[in-house]
Formats: sequence, C-alpha cells, structure tokens
Amino acid sequence: MRATTAIAIYFLIWWVVLFAILPFGIKSQHEGEGYAQGTDPGAPMLAGIGRKLIWTTIVASVVFGVVAIIYVNGLVSLDDLMFGFGPPRR
Repeated sequence: MRATTAIAIYFLIWWVVLFAILPFGIKSQHEGEGYAQGTDPGAPMLAGIGRKLIWTTIVASVVFGVVAIIYVNGLVSLDDLMFGFGPPRR
C-alpha cells in the first residue's frame, strides 16, 4: 500500500468514525436545567469535542490497523468481495 493511499484511507475512516462518535455523551439544553436565551433547546450543553477527537483518532487508528493488516497479508481481496458481480451471462 502506497503512503498516499494509506493516508487517504485513514482520512476517510477517521471522518466516518467521527460522525459515529459525535452523538455519544451529548446532553441537550432542553434535557438540562434550562437553556440560554437565543439558542436552540436541542443544542448540546457541553459538546466535549476535544475528548471526541481523541477517541475518534484512537478508534480510527485501530480500524485502519485492522484494514491494513487484512490488505497487506492478502486475507481478503477485491475478487473475494465481488460475489454476484461477474460478467453478464448470455
């Protein structure tokens, strides 16, 4: 795997994991004691974005590591994933 390909795959995995982790631990202002005037009641009280970015990096690194090991060792190839997608039959 080339370095640019690895960076691109890691970047995509990181973004997908970020959107998976963002909803965890959110308490909206509506669920709390009240909310500040002029803000949406559904807005989070404390987003904790720094902690979520760290968790995203950790989880994305683990997922990327597993994907890289599978790819480098040839445990799964594109041909294995192409079940049902062959040339058209006549």
